[in-house]
Amino acid sequence: MVKVGLWLRCEAKPDKVAEVERLIRDGLDMVDAEPDTKVWFGLRLGPSTFGIFDVFPDDHGRQAHLSGRLGSALMARSGELFVKPPEIVPVDVMVSKLPVVCSSHPPRYEDAVPEAVSQDAVPAV
Repeated sequence: MVKVGLWLRCEAKPDKVAEVERLIRDGLDMVDAEPDTKVWFGLRLGPSTFGIFDVFPDDHGRQAHLSGRLGSALMARSGELFVKPPEIVPVDVMVSKLPVVCSSHPPRYEDAVPEAVSQDAVPAV
């Protein structure tokens, strides 16, 4: 059961968009090694805006994720990659519906979204 999560939103510098996208895509391999990161999404919200949403069973798992490989990499390169520091919001999960997984490794959806998102396809927020 997941009880807590994190919502991260960041704006890549214009010349760093591809690098931020690559770092987030590579993040999947990094968070695979975190047993308490139960669900993790790397998101593209616009041409240079990205997000990460993930959930954990407890605050210990959330803190371990923040100090893990991806969190450390994002924060260490924050000034280089982002217009301003990423916004990181801790959240409490009120309800959830997660898929039932019958193996020790959950499914991966690395290719669920095309590499480039048309600005026309991004809903206004």
